[in-house]
Amino acid sequence: MKKKKALVLINKTSGTGKAGNDTLEIVTKLAEKGYEPVVFPILPGSGLTSETIIPEYDGMLDLIMCSGGDGTLNHVMNQVMLLKEKPVLAYVPSGSTNDFAKGLGIPSVRSKAIDIAVNGRPYTYDVGKMNDHYFNYVAAFGAFSKVSYATDQELKNVLGYAAYVLSAMAEIPQSLGYSCHMKIEADGIMEEGDYIFGAVSNSASVAGMTLFADTDIKQDDGQMELLLIRAPKNLAEFNAIIAALATKEPDNPYLTYKQVKKVKLSSEETTEWTLDGEFGGSYKKTTIEVVNKAVSIMVK
Repeated sequence: MKKKKALVLINKTSGTGKAGNDTLEIVTKLAEKGYEPVVFPILPGSGLTSETIIPEYDGMLDLIMCSGGDGTLNHVMNQVMLLKEKPVLAYVPSGSTNDFAKGLGIPSVRSKAIDIAVNGRPYTYDVGKMNDHYFNYVAAFGAFSKVSYATDQELKNVLGYAAYVLSAMAEIPQSLGYSCHMKIEADGIMEEGDYIFGAVSNSASVAGMTLFADTDIKQDDGQMELLLIRAPKNLAEFNAIIAALATKEPDNPYLTYKQVKKVKLSSEETTEWTLDGEFGGSYKKTTIEVVNKAVSIMVK
């Protein structure tokens, strides 16, 4: 009987640095489940990356297991989207906040996450496409959007989520003076203005922080959540925005929140974006659309 093949990709440099400590457990459980596991370390900046490894196995895989952070999973998923035959993903989160895993109900306890990765059920979820790149749970611009990818990795390894909080606090004085002038077209929306932050997300939290989103977000409904925050002119307006986000106030002059399938954004100056916690490029024109039920991943 032909065995199923599983590609196991481990990024030991991500998040807590625990990925790789349980490689034998992963391989053993996969073998017991009837898989033939092939293991590769992910070494950023070397020849061993998702972009170099995954294409070599197109048409040969039943499962790709990723052990790393949300950024690592983003790279893996982007390669899966390019394959002719898409295997099921399995995710063992090893990052500092693991927003995407939390949304899917994948626990941070590694032994439980490994069990789900091997013995769970496939769940087909929506993927976002921003220009030529894909994302699992968030594309964002503006204040605080750099926090996730610009926070020092060693600081994240030591402090975890607290590292993001410290970095965000350090950005507050700069954020008060930041604004990005944007034109936005989306489902039933056409507006223009100065914004301090914008995001299209498929998760209730980003960098461990809950955004202006419900906790029962569906990740397979063909829609994502658009959040736009207008730039405050003074500290009082800034505090009003924070209060509106905290109370999830729906009718607020500083906020736009709506479920969308497609968004077009344009600005006169290039705008930096973050995708799933990593730098996503700089653009003047950006199109974001939802690819409904694009990828399957193992969940409980």
